[in-house]
Amino acid sequence: MDLLKELTEAIAPPGFEGAIRDICRRELEPLVDSIEVDAMGNLIALKKGTLRKGRKKIMLAGHMDEIGFLVRFIDDNGFLRLNPAGGFDPKTLIAKRVVVMGRTRQLIGLIGTKPVHIMKDEEKKRMPQVDDLFVDLGLTVDEIRKEVEIGTPVTLYQPFMQWGDIATGKAMDNRVSMWVIIRALQWAKKPKHDVYAVMTCQEEIGIRGATVAAYGIDPDVGVAVDVTLACDVPGVDRKDYISELGKGVAVKVMDGASISHPGLVKKFRALAEREEILYQLEILPKGGTDARGIQMAREGKPAITLSVPTRYVHSVVETLNVNDLDGAAALLAIWLKEKELIEA
Repeated sequence: MDLLKELTEAIAPPGFEGAIRDICRRELEPLVDSIEVDAMGNLIALKKGTLRKGRKKIMLAGHMDEIGFLVRFIDDNGFLRLNPAGGFDPKTLIAKRVVVMGRTRQLIGLIGTKPVHIMKDEEKKRMPQVDDLFVDLGLTVDEIRKEVEIGTPVTLYQPFMQWGDIATGKAMDNRVSMWVIIRALQWAKKPKHDVYAVMTCQEEIGIRGATVAAYGIDPDVGVAVDVTLACDVPGVDRKDYISELGKGVAVKVMDGASISHPGLVKKFRALAEREEILYQLEILPKGGTDARGIQMAREGKPAITLSVPTRYVHSVVETLNVNDLDGAAALLAIWLKEKELIEA
């Protein structure tokens, strides 16, 4: 899990994915035939297939960015106000640490709000909003203005932890995809078809990187790798679980942005059953993945998402079972070695 730790602890909000791109380049260079970075910032690694005839183009997509913020205002006392870059539940932000990507160094800050002791009764009843929160850097205004300006990126701070089969930290969404794709290429070794492993940018603000990458690559088929909601916790009805920790990789049927190609769903299910890889089927009512960007490229492409069940998504304690993670990589690696990619 050393690689996953490194990936999750790196700082890379939408549009500022350089730190993750560097790690992925380092890991992918020994595995692929070429690597390039497009104008959007997507890292595109090509592993050529072994088939002499009939080689297809496979696009694998996992987004590098994590939810974050941009500084939108610095007040006269040096407190920062934030503009979200990605979806947040504000109540998960109170009393958290953040990293502010200053001009010359990273700054640690604290998300603060008005103390409950001096709140009025109506304020106590109201759900917090991002506008209610601020970042306290504990520095003078002059020190802050040397490092921070409007548009400076900010992300949440949280170290990675693992105990037993459980791992937790920030940015599992979607650093797990980097881990899965890299491991799948290591395990597949000699895929039948050309594999374009694309580490995409700006997914959290509109699936932007995958859209332009898919247009440029023009793949025959695509697989997005992402997390999905594991809602198997107290207070959630069993029918609303979406997925469960430890029950295997989730083969997505549908989410709020795409419907998976039925032939790909059948193929991945058949491979999982053949290889005795634990899996579960997933329907996510809201939200989407890079599969949408692939699916809607040019004249349309068959696409699917393989998901890693994750609790507490879009918080600093995103939590998964490492067996589900291994299962996702194993299933993807087996598929990459197949000649027939889609089942009729």
